[in-house]
Amino acid sequence: MTGSPPESTPAAGRVLAIVGPTATGKSDLAVALAEKLGGEIVNADAMQLYRGMDIGTAKLSVAQRHGIPHHQLDVLDVTAEASVAAYQQASRGDIAAILARGGVPILVGGSGLYVRAALDHLDIPPTDPAVRARWEERLTSEGVEALYAVLGQRDPVAAARIEPRNGRRIVRALEVIELTGAPFSATLPTRQTVRPTTVIGLTLDRPALDARINARSAAMFAHGLLDEVTFLLTQGLADGRTARTAIGYAQAIACLRGDLTEAQAVADTATLTRKFARRQQSWFGPDPRISWVPADAPDLLDRAMAIWRAAHQGE
Repeated sequence: MTGSPPESTPAAGRVLAIVGPTATGKSDLAVALAEKLGGEIVNADAMQLYRGMDIGTAKLSVAQRHGIPHHQLDVLDVTAEASVAAYQQASRGDIAAILARGGVPILVGGSGLYVRAALDHLDIPPTDPAVRARWEERLTSEGVEALYAVLGQRDPVAAARIEPRNGRRIVRALEVIELTGAPFSATLPTRQTVRPTTVIGLTLDRPALDARINARSAAMFAHGLLDEVTFLLTQGLADGRTARTAIGYAQAIACLRGDLTEAQAVADTATLTRKFARRQQSWFGPDPRISWVPADAPDLLDRAMAIWRAAHQGE
């Protein structure tokens, strides 16, 4: 692949996206496709936006990127709060610039809302720190179950689509309902892309995916996650509302503070990552636009290229 001329891309303006659960090899496939197509990669993993969060997010090293330009990596300090609205503007700007250069934008990641923000018609609703703070106080005092019940009464459609334990998303939904007077579900993205887009999803059966997640969780700690987090704590990680809660990082912090042994931190990281993978499957699974391919297929790259070519022929 490396060194061979990229294939022509007759469907000018078409975007390629690689999605699916964590640990399915999305980043590696994206690099291989970029080499074939003359593409550039736009990250859609919310935690890979953060500088220094490398081991725990399975961020490709510079060498592993094979010289392919990567965008939306290392753009936030760990003290910053990731914003879907800011990401939407930045990622769409990257996509437009890549197309203007004659390249193929390849969006890759498993953060479902970020993928939709980059690709689909999605209006980001307003926010108000005071309103959000009030709902966050209720979350702390009353618990996530109570707030989820409130959401179920005010917007049952949104409640059905939000993980019942996801306090942050529940607070956001209630904030939007209060500010707009309209259901939060009315602001959720539609399955209509703003540009012609081919979406490839990587999938694995549950035992194989769980095995990969367990191995990755152990490898992160074996390959220096605790050292990485020790450094990031000096950069303010403990004060970052988003970054410090990332799976693996929260467990590493607890380990460094003596609240968990390293073995317990590894086990907790694996358990939470498996649960996260199930949520990713639930998010992406119902989308009929996604062409699914087994992540362990020996001809994975060929299959992905066939899907891309078929999209051109369909135009």
